[in-house]
Amino acid sequence: MKKTLTCIVVDDEPLAREGLERYIERTDFLERRGSFKNALKASEFLTAERVDLMFLDIHMPMLTGLEFLEGLPDPPAVIFTTAYRQYAVEGFELQAADYLLKPVSFARFMKAVNKVRLSHAPSPEAAPTDGHFYVKEDGIMVKVRFEEVQCIEGVKDYIFIHTEKCRHMVLTNLKAAEEKLDSDHFMRVHRSHIVNLDHVTALEGNLLHIGKHRIPVSKQHRAEVLERVVGSKLWRRE
Repeated sequence: MKKTLTCIVVDDEPLAREGLERYIERTDFLERRGSFKNALKASEFLTAERVDLMFLDIHMPMLTGLEFLEGLPDPPAVIFTTAYRQYAVEGFELQAADYLLKPVSFARFMKAVNKVRLSHAPSPEAAPTDGHFYVKEDGIMVKVRFEEVQCIEGVKDYIFIHTEKCRHMVLTNLKAAEEKLDSDHFMRVHRSHIVNLDHVTALEGNLLHIGKHRIPVSKQHRAEVLERVVGSKLWRRE
């Protein structure tokens, strides 16, 4: 299991920031890299440095936490903090790891950060070995070859590994899965999707065709997708 998770706090309320900072200091596997009173300051920081986890207030002036997260090309894991329970559904739609309702108790804080810690732990059933890995389903270890994987979809604390014949569900996040994959064949094309470039059959607008799947390509990844998927292989009809 990863020993330390780097994190930042983004909250316009000084007392809320200070409370989270104290909880982080009491947690031996968390390392705070910064605290910010608005999303703009946090955005400047994330442009220069990556972290594993962000505690993000939802209701902030100028730019809400939800708007900020939607605009990040490759966000870290997020635990939303909010005084309004109704925002929780929107947070989970953006694949937040959890949300904390203010005032936050230390016990509830630990439950949320342990969930993120678990998602960053190496997944033994997904560890690559000689071109294949194993996933555990209903107590059975199922062998999957990397070349069979068409695409991988991230949903909350899980990933769904799609092959031509079936779909496998694994308790981990997309970032952890991406680190185990061969970047010569696999590419992150969207916040929620990794694709096997060998299985791409067409590019239609901002959609990649992979078997029966239509995978969206985000704006920040489109140029690289065009280069890697099409590149010098494009033949034009004069």
